[in-house]
Amino acid sequence: MGQNQSGLPGGPPGGDANKDQDKDKKPEKKKWEPPVPTRVGKKKRKGPDAAHKLPPVFPTTRCRLKLMKMERIKDYLLMQEEFVQNQERLKPQEEKAQEERTKVDSLRGSPMHVGSLEEIIDDDHAIVSASTGPEYYVSIMSFVDKDILEPGCSILMHHKNLSVVGVLSDDADPAVSVMKVEKAPTESYADVGGLEQQIQEIKEAVELPLTHPELYEEMGIKPPKGVILYGCPGTGKTLLAKAVANQTSATFLRIVGSELIQKYLGDGPKLVRELFRVAEEHAPSIVFIDEIDAIGTKRYDSTSGGEREIQRTMLELLNQLDGFDSRGDVKVIMATNRIESLDPALIRPGRIDRKIEFPLPDVKTKRRIFGIHTGRMQLGDDVDMEEFVMAKDDLSGADIKAICTEAGLLALRERRMRVVADDLRKAKEKVLYRKTEGTPEGLYL
Repeated sequence: MGQNQSGLPGGPPGGDANKDQDKDKKPEKKKWEPPVPTRVGKKKRKGPDAAHKLPPVFPTTRCRLKLMKMERIKDYLLMQEEFVQNQERLKPQEEKAQEERTKVDSLRGSPMHVGSLEEIIDDDHAIVSASTGPEYYVSIMSFVDKDILEPGCSILMHHKNLSVVGVLSDDADPAVSVMKVEKAPTESYADVGGLEQQIQEIKEAVELPLTHPELYEEMGIKPPKGVILYGCPGTGKTLLAKAVANQTSATFLRIVGSELIQKYLGDGPKLVRELFRVAEEHAPSIVFIDEIDAIGTKRYDSTSGGEREIQRTMLELLNQLDGFDSRGDVKVIMATNRIESLDPALIRPGRIDRKIEFPLPDVKTKRRIFGIHTGRMQLGDDVDMEEFVMAKDDLSGADIKAICTEAGLLALRERRMRVVADDLRKAKEKVLYRKTEGTPEGLYL
């Protein structure tokens, strides 16, 4: 049979030596090259590439038109040459900038730890504490702004050597930022029907200490720290708080009691501390807590973790109202319609110095509220408001507003722009039925 192949037993001498030489050669790294563009479905054209090909010049005979076209092509080539030279000149600078950015990124490290600055030793060293607990003596990088470094601030640390590489701004909790009322409500004291005594009391307890504190000093008394508004639903508690926010120039923070109930342990008390810290930073300020009975109910022994967390939130609120630190120019307004269910420690004098009751409106107040809500309505000639004012029904301010709105809707249903007495009677029956009866009897058997 024929000769044996090379490399197999019986092949030519020197085959093994060639293998050893191939092993000694180190494989070279290939530089990245862009993939070759595919030509599938494209017919190959003959001649140079169209990008490097000069445009044809017509006419071919020597004339001025040909000369002008040739000069235009020359200008284009000179501009292209200048662009290429500028790119070659700027390329080393771009590479150097990219290299410096790479060095800074390697110094900063990614990811970074978040810690707290405990003590500054000198301009380049400090003692920090990590989230795990122990404290470390580390260096401060030169690019860190040392003017904003202060003990207790949050810092960014390198993930390996824990050196300080940045400072976190100590912003307020986003939930507290939302509570700040940027745009004043449109309601004013003129929109509150009656309640002259309540308006006078809240002015004395909230507005006057912020605008004229010297009056209390001359009298020798301390101004009230806070007030609580209580009464039946719909008697104007929240409306009066909106009027206070409209009239005063102080910072107004509003929050509902249920917003202080958080999912995780410790988040509720933390939110209360953050709320009062922001109020102190923007002093003079007013904090309005609506539906305080969501967290301020009487304490009792409970095995539920959620109930205990709500009680811890209330304890933090008690501490902020009358704790070791003085509140200063921060006034608190609370509102509830179940004051009997609140904890006695929350509404005792020293924390809540004035309790303002909102009763159901009397005849004079009813007349004023009806006048406010029907002031812009077109009433028929047969409408006698005294019929509704002198009625013995227990109507709150919200019920009167609902009657006027319902009467207007009934007039619109019949394509009328004028409200007649029958519309108001039907609206009153409907509102009272919803208030007293609720669902009809016999609906559920």
